[in-house]
Amino acid sequence: MEEGKDTPPQPILDQLRDYAETRIKLAKYQAIEGGTSIAASLIADVVVAMSMVLAFIFASFTLAFYLGSVFGADWMGFGCVAIIYLLIALAIKFNKRAIEGPIVNALIQKIFKS
Repeated sequence: MEEGKDTPPQPILDQLRDYAETRIKLAKYQAIEGGTSIAASLIADVVVAMSMVLAFIFASFTLAFYLGSVFGADWMGFGCVAIIYLLIALAIKFNKRAIEGPIVNALIQKIFKS
């Protein structure tokens, strides 16, 4: 019937075996891609968070020294900054449920992004 074809048709079991092997390789590659994507995103987020923490610390020292110069004593400037952080911590503590929801949703979206 097909005179131009030199190889005989593969049996169906060989074709199914090749298909299964191909699907397994594809699943492995997709898992590797997902894992490396999450790892890269995590590393980038850690670097950004560390940079933000350093900027926050230097801004805190700057504010403390400025307030110290305004009040005439460095200890007063640092005390004012400590009170500001205490007020922020109390506000976060009392609004914990309202803050947790969006954070959890953002993490879930980051993990399951397509």
